[in-house]
Formats: sequence, C-alpha cells, structure tokens
Amino acid sequence: MTNLGYTAEEPVAAIATALSPAAIAIVRTSGTGCISLVSAVFSRPKALREAAGNSLVYGWIVEKDADGTILRRIDEVMLGVYRQPRSFTGEEMVEIYCHGGVAVVQAVLSLLLRSGFRQALRGEFTFRAYINGKADLTKAEAVREIIDSRTDVSRGKAAGRLAGNLHRSLEAVKQAVTALLASIEVAVEYPEDEETIADSFDLAALCRVRDELGCLIDGWKSERLYQEGAKIVLAGRTNAGKSSLFNALLREDRSIVSDREGTTRDYLENMISFDGIPCRIFDTAGLRQTDDPVEGAGLLRTRSLAEDADLLLYLVDSTVGLTAPDEAFLAGIAGGSGEAAGTGVTAVPAVLVWNKCDKEGSRPLPSGTGSESGTGATASRFKGVVRVSAKTGEGLGELIACVRTLLTGGTAAAGTPADKTGGAALGSERQKEAAAAAYERLTHAVRVARSGELGLDAVVQDLEDALDSLGEITGEVTSDDILESIFSSFCVGK
Repeated sequence: MTNLGYTAEEPVAAIATALSPAAIAIVRTSGTGCISLVSAVFSRPKALREAAGNSLVYGWIVEKDADGTILRRIDEVMLGVYRQPRSFTGEEMVEIYCHGGVAVVQAVLSLLLRSGFRQALRGEFTFRAYINGKADLTKAEAVREIIDSRTDVSRGKAAGRLAGNLHRSLEAVKQAVTALLASIEVAVEYPEDEETIADSFDLAALCRVRDELGCLIDGWKSERLYQEGAKIVLAGRTNAGKSSLFNALLREDRSIVSDREGTTRDYLENMISFDGIPCRIFDTAGLRQTDDPVEGAGLLRTRSLAEDADLLLYLVDSTVGLTAPDEAFLAGIAGGSGEAAGTGVTAVPAVLVWNKCDKEGSRPLPSGTGSESGTGATASRFKGVVRVSAKTGEGLGELIACVRTLLTGGTAAAGTPADKTGGAALGSERQKEAAAAAYERLTHAVRVARSGELGLDAVVQDLEDALDSLGEITGEVTSDDILESIFSSFCVGK
C-alpha cells in the first residue's frame, strides 16, 4: 500500500465527524503509543494512561510547555479509551469527544499533529481494521456503503454486510469447495482402486455449492439498484398533472401547479424513495406545439431526459384520454421490448399513469391496458398501468408498488435470490466480478466431471481457482491495486 502512504501502527489522527457546527464532534486517534501521546495534551495524564480499555475519561485538552505546565485550555472533553486488540482498528485508540465548533475541532487536531501524530489518510482506520484481522473486505466496503446509503432499506442491506452475513455466506461456500477438494486429493494420493477415486467426488454437492454462489450473483442487480438508485421521468401533455403528481410523491409543494398550459418550461429534479429505492425524479415540461423558443427548449430537454430514464411515468388526463401527440411521443421513446419504433434507440420501460380519475367525466382505460389482453400499439407501449388522482392521493400506493416491481424486476418477491442466501448479497461490482469468476470455474468443474475427459486433476485445478476468486472478495487473496481502489474512496477519519 505504498501508493496510499499507509504505515501500520504509526500514530495517526483525524476528524471523524463533519467539519460543521454541531453539539459534539469526534477526533479519532490510533496506533502504537497513541494513549501516551494523547496524555501529553490532556489535563489528567495519569488517569488516561491507567484507564481500562473500553472506558471513558473526563478532562480537558490542553497545551503545555516543556515542563508540563498548562499554557492554555482548548476544550472540555470526554476521551474514549480502547486497548489493543479490542478496538475498531485492533490497535490502541483514543477518541476525543469535544464540542462541535469548527474552530474547536481544528484546534484539537492541530495540537495532536504537533504532538507526534500524523494526519490519517482516507480510509486508513478501516484499512488498519482490515490488516489487523478486525474486518474482511466485505465488512470494510460495507462501512462505505452505510455512509453513502440514501434510504433506510439500502442502509439496512449494508448493515447486514457489516454484521457479516455476506462473509458467512462466502465462508460456507469456501468450506464446501475445500471439503470437495480435500476428498478428491486424499483419494488421488492414497487410492485403493479406480472406483474409489471416482466415488470420492460428490458431483451433486458441487452442483449445490455452485447454485448457492449463483444465487448471490443473481441478487447483485437488485442490490446495485438500492445503492445507485434509478432515474424516473414524469412526462405527458400539458395539464396532465405531472407537477401535481411530482408534489404528491414528494409530499411537498416543490413544483408550481397551474391550469395554464406551459407553466413548467424546464425540468425540476428531486431525490425520492420509492419503497426504499433511492430515485432521482424529474418533473418535465408538458408536451404541446409551441412557437415559444424557451418552452421549445424545455420540450427538447423533456425528450432527452425521457430517452435516458430508467423508467418513464407517462401521465394522461383521464378526462381527455390518449391522443395522437401522446402516441407520437411514445413511439419514439417507449415500448414493450426491444427498440422504440423506427428510432434505433432502446425503448424505455414506461408506465401509463391514468390521472385525474377522481374527476367527473374520467374515461375508462383504453382497450388493451389494465387487465385486458389487447395487443394494440398504444397498449404495447406500457409495462404497467395505474389509475391515480394526484389531487386526492388515490392510487399512489399502487403506483409506488408498480415502480418498485418494474425497477427490481420482481426480485423483492418471495423465493428470490435474497431469500435463498439468508438475506446476504454482494455489495460491489468488484465482489460481483470475483464471484462470477468463481462461478465460472465451478461450472467448468461440473462440466469436466460429467464428461470425464480431462480427469479429476482438471477438477482440482478448477476448485483451487474458484477458492482464489472467492478469496479476492474477502481479502485473503488481494493485490495492492484493489486495496488502494477500495480504501482511497473512503473519507478521512474512517
């Protein structure tokens, strides 16, 4: 890890909380001799040096002269004392809980850096936890995931990995592969006859462990959605109720609502949770013919946003119904599958939002939508159809459920990969690629064992390669480049 400049056991310090006014802030230290170093700037040095691990000590952070005389007081603090190896990093640690004023926190850190500490680098505390065996890479990456989580669901998934559910699932797979490997090697090393060697290999067990790993891989698409989120665009003709629905979903008056056509001339954007999925949702300019250059520019942005969406919510005023301009817009963007008609552009999944269903004169859904099985061109544009009233809130629950199902591909339902792995799931693209490599080797081992062409030596090689790939996920087999990529993305103080 020379590129990052990490030096194991060297005393380091960093601000672990946001540098902004707050009631409490934390300055974290770790490394050999850090308790003694902090005691040199503490008003009760003997109490700190003699403190038991996992205890708190009250006092002041102070600046002293060479004789130990206090020159000035910095702040009244509590110190959390952790003795090796019972700490987050596995080293001696002291956490300083001070008042959260920016000047106070900076003064405390500055004093520590002048007293023998080095400024910690990005992710250095978590890296030390990893190299000291306090966390494998799946747990280390989960720390970053929790920090970056944008919904309670994504936080909960990351917390599961931090608690070790992914590590335990991978360990079970590795133990099963190791057991298979051992049974083959023992039989090959001490054979009684050829039949004994053949019987030593449990092909059914290999298929089971491969399928278990496959369930973890299958869950990655859904897991990435909860981490990265999705882009959802509201589109439709003027006065279809897009801004009203935008406000209703956000539960605030974010967008101006008016009966006057062309009120929304540019898009508005906001973050929202669709049943735990973090999404960027866009309220766009209403579609209509216009000579206004400003409004025309807004319409061009509407089309551009819609073409780049993960999901299009196309609103229609149910008192008016679908019109030729609706069909013209959808033909270029949305579709049931494949490419949008005549554009060469991959079709965007779309939901027909039949709005204003509370109004007198609201029309029934067009033929071929809803529960009907029509095959009309309009019906085939949509992956789902929901009747709503943005004004009263009717149908919003069904709309949210429809969006969630379409975004996840139904992976939240019972019997999905997450159920089969006890809730464990891969948490990063790096983990997914390593798991896929292991799955490929196990699949090849099954094929070789069934054909009998290459012999059990080839199976042994496949199993060993699979173990190496699984070891990359947890960090048992990992290059410096991978470690640098992981820990350099952390914030300072973690």
